[in-house]
Amino acid sequence: MYSLNLFNRGRTRTNTIDLPKQARENVLKLDNPAAKAEELSKVLNQMKLILQGTHGMCAPRLPSTTRGYELTRRTPFLGAKDSESNPDQVFHLIEGIINEDLLHPLAANLHKLPFESRKDAQFIFSSVFRFRPASASTKSDPVALGWVVNQRPQVLLELCRGYDHKESATAAGSVLREVLKHEGACKVILYDDGDQPGSSVNGVQAIDRDRPQSGTGVFWKFFDWIDRGSFEVSADAFTTFREILTKQKEVVPHYLRVNFDLFCSKYNTVLVQSSSYVTKRQSIKLLGEILLDRSNYSVMTEYVASGEHLKICMNLLRDDRKMVQYEGFHVFKVFVANPNKSIPVQRILIMNKDKLLNFLSHFLEDRTDDEQFIDEREFLIKQIRNMPASPVPPQGSPAVRPPDAKPNLRYDVRQGERREARGRDESLDEHMHLLLSSLDDDNG
Repeated sequence: MYSLNLFNRGRTRTNTIDLPKQARENVLKLDNPAAKAEELSKVLNQMKLILQGTHGMCAPRLPSTTRGYELTRRTPFLGAKDSESNPDQVFHLIEGIINEDLLHPLAANLHKLPFESRKDAQFIFSSVFRFRPASASTKSDPVALGWVVNQRPQVLLELCRGYDHKESATAAGSVLREVLKHEGACKVILYDDGDQPGSSVNGVQAIDRDRPQSGTGVFWKFFDWIDRGSFEVSADAFTTFREILTKQKEVVPHYLRVNFDLFCSKYNTVLVQSSSYVTKRQSIKLLGEILLDRSNYSVMTEYVASGEHLKICMNLLRDDRKMVQYEGFHVFKVFVANPNKSIPVQRILIMNKDKLLNFLSHFLEDRTDDEQFIDEREFLIKQIRNMPASPVPPQGSPAVRPPDAKPNLRYDVRQGERREARGRDESLDEHMHLLLSSLDDDNG
């Protein structure tokens, strides 16, 4: 247990601080197969009521800030007694939760709780991780979350392991996606590597961002949770996986560069080539989004230099399911649009040039209303048709242009017309602008 005054306040109220202690004692009893969860359920419900007020059991409405702390207000049932949460009680309760180290055993035993108690625990986690004292800046990380990522990262790792059990997957996933808005939480999950030097298990300050991961940390378990879990576990785990890889633009690109081979190997073999249609389709779509994200520029250029990656992608174009073909097309176009194709990629495209031209001319012909797809398909046909008879050494990687810089070739997707500015510099940025623009429209 931890003995600290996290929020620099005075003595706490005994009746409030006792609840976390009681909860911890009852959580630890769950290791006994004969243990009952009734007493723990009562304590968790009391804690939830202190955090939200006695508004009854009802749906969340709007986020609200009440006297210096952020929680979620709720709309009471008709006739229910309306009572706001007490800021001092909330303050002391959250400090007690931290001091008693309740979050870690609660996360580890989330799957053992009854359904309603899991919902109460989810609310408690969310409230603690959103909490800011009145003196804290709204731009800073919530103080308890900041303490967790620096001093007790095991809490977040145990929440990830909630995907080991279908009972806890939804509750754990909901909390994880909320904290992943904060850079520190993302780092804890990505850089967990057990007892290895530079692992996040010792807090974010101990992370070595330049040391390749061993592949045994909690992030790498998401691949199996997605591919082998039940439908509920797989769907929720993928949603969280996507948040990890797309939200923190200052963290993920460097991580992917350092761990490129390991990541691509697992992503292609476990997810892109999964036997599950849902996993396969959504993984291909996410791969396209990752490659076309400007922050992942160097990752994209390395990915499309691989002949093996191209072979995998070309097989997707021949899949029996049209949506898999369609998502595969959006990855394939990145290879073809690259003017500095590697020798292995050129060799494959040239060897299959005639077959590709014939195949693409009839590819997904029923998408007659999709003008953007038709334009991109014609663009790829032209690029393949104009390829030389034999591979030529690439000119080298083009310089990375700032995201807000204007490319020489602009493509207006909505108007369906291309305007060429002065010069014919066929850099990767120029060819990719069409593809990046289409992604921006999809995300907009």
